Amino acid sequence: MIRRVLVANRGEIACRILRACREAGLSSVAIYAENDRTGMFRELADQSVLLEGDSITETYLNGAAIIQVAKDTGADAIHPGFGFLSERAGFAQAVMDAGLIWIGPSPQAIEQMGDKMSARQIMKQAGVPVIPGVEIEEEDEERALADIRQAAIETGYPLLLKATAGGGGKGMRVVHAQEELESSARSARREAVTAFGDGRVYVEKLLQTSKHVEIQVLADTHGRCIHLGERECSVQRRHQKVFEEAPCASMSPSLREQMGQAAVSAAQAVDYVGAGTVEFLLAEDGSFYFLEMNTRIQVEHPVTEMVTGVDLVREQLRIAAGEPMSVGELELRGHAIEVRLYAEDPSNNFLPAIGPLAVFRPPTGPGIRLDTGVREGDDVTPHYDPMLAKLIVWAPSRAEALQRMRRALDEFVVLGTTTNIGFLRVLCDTEEVISGETYTTMIDDVFPNGYEFNPTQQHLDVALMTAAVAETTGMHRVTVSSSSSKEGIPSPFQTLNRRYP
Repeated sequence: MIRRVLVANRGEIACRILRACREAGLSSVAIYAENDRTGMFRELADQSVLLEGDSITETYLNGAAIIQVAKDTGADAIHPGFGFLSERAGFAQAVMDAGLIWIGPSPQAIEQMGDKMSARQIMKQAGVPVIPGVEIEEEDEERALADIRQAAIETGYPLLLKATAGGGGKGMRVVHAQEELESSARSARREAVTAFGDGRVYVEKLLQTSKHVEIQVLADTHGRCIHLGERECSVQRRHQKVFEEAPCASMSPSLREQMGQAAVSAAQAVDYVGAGTVEFLLAEDGSFYFLEMNTRIQVEHPVTEMVTGVDLVREQLRIAAGEPMSVGELELRGHAIEVRLYAEDPSNNFLPAIGPLAVFRPPTGPGIRLDTGVREGDDVTPHYDPMLAKLIVWAPSRAEALQRMRRALDEFVVLGTTTNIGFLRVLCDTEEVISGETYTTMIDDVFPNGYEFNPTQQHLDVALMTAAVAETTGMHRVTVSSSSSKEGIPSPFQTLNRRYP
């Protein structure tokens, strides 16, 4: 039985979990670093405790300190969210050794799926199709390079080098020709050592114009393991997802059942318990291949919740408490889309941006959900990931959901820092997104020279911002017009967001 949950995270996902705890009737504890003292997530917890230290290693990655806080505050369970310590098997084991409940899969499952080469081998044994490639076990760099050269001959070009302990694009390199292989391999190994402490990489065939489709799974301690349909996350930039939707536009019922059963088999192969995601690449001919398994709640989990009606975090709490999952017969209803709103400058190679959230006005209305950890008046700092919010919409059909997303982005106003709202709005009007013919390298193909806004409109910037602030405060009215605009300006907010990322 769980009574009090410590959330070992911050920001948006901490807010999400803390709200789920409140709805489940559980008390909660938040941890925070000094630079998060004014964080919104603190206000949602029944108690919050400062972690001493100036770095992430001393705070959100300090497993021993976090476990001690749980003991000191009477928490009997720890939820890791995503990122930070969520996929650290050693931390999960330490939580359990301390007599606390770990809200997640077993340390063994985390370890097996966290090592990408181990995961490939387990999937092969379970009969789950894997991407053609070669595992490289050698740790010595020169001998590993020799093995990689041989593997490249067997796999053929183009190929991918991927860190065996990695994720999120770290330690990953695309190699198009033999002359690129050695420098790419050395670079990938260096990055993998820095990010994961493990420089091993493996070789995989690059499947071009494929879709990234993932299956949400749930498994409890009562022997039940199910899938909850798929999410398509093909629209990516630097291997980071940008635009996610459920269901996949090109998925047939029979293919969904095949992929769903493969995901269930993958979970059962490691005795999985809790919520997890099995990721696949879907080729143009309908064949699909295991990519990896994420042993945690995913950033994009809301789109699955919107089309199934299942609260995945609430199910995590139930399962960790030893209860059977509450999910009955499932039916996918309508269509959901999620975009990730970042403080970044798309016109400057998507570099992270900082600054105050002088105005933060999310859209409202039917079928709109916002998962965020910030509010107006907060500061965007360089200390953490620059994601400000996840904007999720639901509608009866994909076309209606896409139109709702356009409307929501038009209404979403952020002033004080640069964001990618304008870029997301342009994405909604690309031919590939409208048709559902998206694929993993689409952004690079659609924007080969990067994203650029129309510089001829920059002279309106100061006037529009003044008008927007005036409209926000309600103090006075400012009228803006432009002889250079053929369409006119229905709202200073819409014009700013459409034009300035």
